[in-house]
Amino acid sequence: MASTNVKEFTDANFQAEVIQSPVPVLVDFWAEWCMPCRMLTPTIEAVAAEFAGKASVGKLDTDANREVAASHQITAIPTVMIFSGGQVKKKFVGLTSKDEITKALKELVGARA
Repeated sequence: MASTNVKEFTDANFQAEVIQSPVPVLVDFWAEWCMPCRMLTPTIEAVAAEFAGKASVGKLDTDANREVAASHQITAIPTVMIFSGGQVKKKFVGLTSKDEITKALKELVGARA
């Protein structure tokens, strides 16, 4: 991973790191070959830095982790999902602005916009 604040989620750790997390979790579903996914990476890294200690942020490679991708019906990438209490609270498909992602996360961490 390019940033120390961005975790790597996998089929093996998704349950513990995302579903059972005590804090909101942003998951960026992506693939190495996906150019829009690569374009979203700096945004994900910036959000991870901004919410360090308040939320967990990570990426899940849909090619390497097909179980989680299939169970969450990921049909297009990039897809960003924000989980809280083990449930999907917000979903963005395609390139999404930092402002949109930040606004959604702030609502879940209880921060003021």
